[in-house]
Amino acid sequence: MVNLTQFFRLASGKQVNRACCFEPKSRKRLVPILALLLAPLLSLTARAQVLTSQYDNARTGADLHETILTPENVNVRQFGKLFTFHVDGPVFAQPLYIPGLEIPGKGKHNVVFVATEHDSVYAFDADGQSAGPLWKVSLLNPKVGARPVPAGDVQCPFIYPEVGITSTPVIDYPTGTLYVLARTMEGSGPAGYRFVQRLHALAITTGVEKFGGPVEIPASPSGRGDGSSAGQVRFDPLHDNPRAALLLTGGTVYLTWASSCDVGPYHGWMMAYNSHSLKQLASFNATPDANGGGFWAGDTGPAADHQGNVYAATGNGKFDGTTGGHDYGDTLLKMSLNGDGLQIGDYFTPYNQAELDAQDLDLGSGGPVLFPGPSRAHPHLAAIAGKGATLYIIDRDKMGGFHAGNNSHAVWTVRVAGGLFGAPAYWNDRLFVAAENDALKEFLVTRAGLKLVAQSKEKFDDRAGIPTISSNGSRNGIVWMLTSKHWNEPDGRPAVLHAYTALNVGHELYNSEQDGGRDRAGIGLRFNMPMVADGRVYVGAKGEVDVYGLISHVK
Repeated sequence: MVNLTQFFRLASGKQVNRACCFEPKSRKRLVPILALLLAPLLSLTARAQVLTSQYDNARTGADLHETILTPENVNVRQFGKLFTFHVDGPVFAQPLYIPGLEIPGKGKHNVVFVATEHDSVYAFDADGQSAGPLWKVSLLNPKVGARPVPAGDVQCPFIYPEVGITSTPVIDYPTGTLYVLARTMEGSGPAGYRFVQRLHALAITTGVEKFGGPVEIPASPSGRGDGSSAGQVRFDPLHDNPRAALLLTGGTVYLTWASSCDVGPYHGWMMAYNSHSLKQLASFNATPDANGGGFWAGDTGPAADHQGNVYAATGNGKFDGTTGGHDYGDTLLKMSLNGDGLQIGDYFTPYNQAELDAQDLDLGSGGPVLFPGPSRAHPHLAAIAGKGATLYIIDRDKMGGFHAGNNSHAVWTVRVAGGLFGAPAYWNDRLFVAAENDALKEFLVTRAGLKLVAQSKEKFDDRAGIPTISSNGSRNGIVWMLTSKHWNEPDGRPAVLHAYTALNVGHELYNSEQDGGRDRAGIGLRFNMPMVADGRVYVGAKGEVDVYGLISHVK
């Protein structure tokens, strides 16, 4: 049988191996037949799958398979809230999505996966055919008295009232596995409590644990911590908080940590696990001889290129990488996994790193975006921005390290009005940036640099969200964004879903307050991203996921 690669070669007129396929003279007759036979399969593979944060490992934030929602039909007359999934805790993690998944005993469903701060994972029918979940699992083991970590114990009100699953999970579709990082407090009595973090591997069809999981997170590389004493720096399951999304690349699951509200001592950790055995392959501490250097990234995640290099930015912390040290605060790192563990292959550190550290302007409050790589002077670019109100465009092939005095080691820099707490989104040679105290800005990526071509009419304060794109390839682009609460605001403000045309974000297509009685979302959370797939938009909120799409009637 001809496989898909051979089919595309036949259809494109490229040579194929005659021993495996057909003679070239028969190509014209067979291509139409093959096209008819394979059309259903090709259609299925073109459907949206959302297996990771921001749709892909480059973290572009772009779903390129949206054929239902368009700038013409996303408006308050035709688009709105359809239904709500109720869950047992706040939903900070981005929902994930698989179409046409066979659930044992329940048939085939389009499935959306939701994780909560109560350490629960749900699989729902994404089209709302049933109000209850297709399956639900709790990652709280009653045999050890497990429960989510109380917010008071982490001394941070940002995730309240409990801390369980915050990081967006990741799915390995070929093995049917959902990887989840969960936090728990276990034991009883003041002397018996212990704080634990575990990596779980769940079957996507049932939620059953796989590969002998879960496994408890440990790490103890050499280092002095804050420099007060020699010895080893150990992973602290209470103070080291995972916020950024999980990453799966090359059969390896990558996890990262920062802190809760800068409560220390803490470190920026990155760890690598074998996706089949759940064996820890390596651990890396960004500040082994100091403190801080956390991998924050809002709810976005570390990125990976096609060679398996991992890109992640650290926050406030000591930097001495140019003087023989091992501390990399406020740095975009390019990491690789080899026989010696996780190694730094290259890095970019802003020239004013010491100022960023001193003024609490973490570079690592943002996550990286890897440009897909159209032909230009620098074919492999990355964008990163943090709280310092500067967007840096970096050459991934030559990141520049540290350059005293200025940022000439960056390809381009662009000033924005405020900090980023997440990542930009990239689509069709356009970069969409949402900074606090600024409008949503749209930049055209040219050979000469970033050219501002449009911005939203409204400005966002520190409720600015993380943009995400839906499109049908290079057509019908829509920019989606959630705005919610201030950093120190009590719960109560509803999330607001915004939609803009991606060819001009100065034109808002829709927001969920235009018809608040019908479309108002649940109580908003900080750093959340909407997820778009197959004509639906999924919005995580406090105790619910609101689902938007085309409504059945047109007024």
